[in-house]
Amino acid sequence: MKRKKMDQNKGSEIRSAIEELSVMVKVIGVVALQTENGGDHVAAFINEEVGHIPIRPFLSLCTVLLQVLDKIGPTMAVLRQDIHQNIRRLETRHESDPSTYSNMVEILKKEATDGIARNVTSCSRAFVWLTRSLDFTAELLQNLAGNPGQNMKQAVEESYNLTLKPWHRWISSAASKVALLLVPDNETFISCLMAKDESYDDLKVEMETLVSLLVPYLEQIHSILSFYHLDKLKAN
Repeated sequence: MKRKKMDQNKGSEIRSAIEELSVMVKVIGVVALQTENGGDHVAAFINEEVGHIPIRPFLSLCTVLLQVLDKIGPTMAVLRQDIHQNIRRLETRHESDPSTYSNMVEILKKEATDGIARNVTSCSRAFVWLTRSLDFTAELLQNLAGNPGQNMKQAVEESYNLTLKPWHRWISSAASKVALLLVPDNETFISCLMAKDESYDDLKVEMETLVSLLVPYLEQIHSILSFYHLDKLKAN
């Protein structure tokens, strides 16, 4: 998948992520409402097994947020590599049969039926880790938007501890401690995210908007992962 062309202005990643996510929220919202029969729409969304996570917009979102993580620098090198590999794995599956593999939930269902969902090279595993990377990004942006003066290293560490550390083995956790030494200061990171002539207040609004869209979207995805018994999957 080719990366979506960005605006010429520096810092357009947050805006692009909002655009990508807005498209997915509309699609998923339509499907969810169609399954609602007076009860909880998320429950209907899952129990009827008609969940719909359009794979191309999902991967576009992951690619955009990958660029946000790039702003943190070398600290995110390992995570960035994992995200890239997982994106490529799902791209390859989709490209093998675009009509059949346009919905991520259908891929999860097929791999669960075939008994390969937990395999190291499965698309299900790739989807789990991409989701957790989105969890990390959402938590980090929420921390920074809610507490502008927070130490960047502390924000990254707290976000990692809440979203990724519970699923990493000790080697990955040890590597993360070394990586934290390379985290830029808050001012440098925020400056990298801001578009030309954009104020911090404008960026803060954009971060809050992105988080407000991303969190409920991720909640639906986690419900799907739980349905397919993938929510407790740990790194090998």
